[in-house]
Amino acid sequence: MEKKKKLTAYRLIGLTGTNGAGKGEVANYFRRKGYGYVSLSDVIREELQARGLEPSRDNLITCGNELREKFGPDILARRAAEKIKGPTVIDSIRNTREIAYLRSLGDFILLAVDAPVEIRFERTRKRGRNESATTLEEFQLKEEQEKGRDDTGQQLEACLQLADLTIINDGSLAELWEKLEELG
Repeated sequence: MEKKKKLTAYRLIGLTGTNGAGKGEVANYFRRKGYGYVSLSDVIREELQARGLEPSRDNLITCGNELREKFGPDILARRAAEKIKGPTVIDSIRNTREIAYLRSLGDFILLAVDAPVEIRFERTRKRGRNESATTLEEFQLKEEQEKGRDDTGQQLEACLQLADLTIINDGSLAELWEKLEELG
């Protein structure tokens, strides 16, 4: 029987997951293990800055979708790949074509991070970004937009289904890191 590789045996670790699930904390874990860091959301933030727009959640979604429509569904992954130097954790993957492109680079694993919606909503309220949602109901509606099936839009649900591994981050930061340690 073949033994599964540990996460840190992969050169590229992709992260997908719901808003506020803890992808950033997972990325920090791997950064402490010596991985570089690239975020597809940061690619969009750079574009928003060039356009003079605020990096609100609404603007991130709209701009990301516009970039995918104009340059192809994998544009964010292609732009992020230009920044990869050595072992790298790649955050904020939200389209299946981004996954396909990153898998084509070889030695890639996709990790999904999720948590109950109430926990995620509270986490997003504490981090102080413009989330474009002030109530749990607005947060859930915004999340429905991200689950779309449009080829050039966000396809969060499909990305979660394509993950090689899923972590449910419903506890403390220490508990999350313990789960990551077990995966290696």
